[in-house]
Amino acid sequence: MTQTEWLELKERLAKSKFRSRFRLRETELRYLAERGLPLVELQCADFIRKRLAPAHPLNDGKQTPMRGHPCFIAQHATGTCCRSCLAKWHGIPPGVPLSEDEVDKIVRILMFWIRDHADDVGNIPYTPNLF
Repeated sequence: MTQTEWLELKERLAKSKFRSRFRLRETELRYLAERGLPLVELQCADFIRKRLAPAHPLNDGKQTPMRGHPCFIAQHATGTCCRSCLAKWHGIPPGVPLSEDEVDKIVRILMFWIRDHADDVGNIPYTPNLF
């Protein structure tokens, strides 16, 4: 996913009333401030591999929570939350395991969205765990 491809996808997503309503709340912004983007990116990749990559994911269509982690919010906002949304928004057919390239593309999409919506993360007070 290039910057240009992201901008084209972002424009398509903006036309969806459902997809365009998602925002990172203070809980998710705090999570980003405390853990940082590199760790969140690794966690996104892990979520996608475990919850979305199988040909027939467990509880498909219901496997992605609506809150609690920046990745979950980004998945709903970008149409990467279930296999039917992947088919509709990204042309990735259901019933076939995701390739590593597809996983990487989905993670790049999620991170583009998270970065676009993490502007307020600098306003969150953060005290690192010193122990």
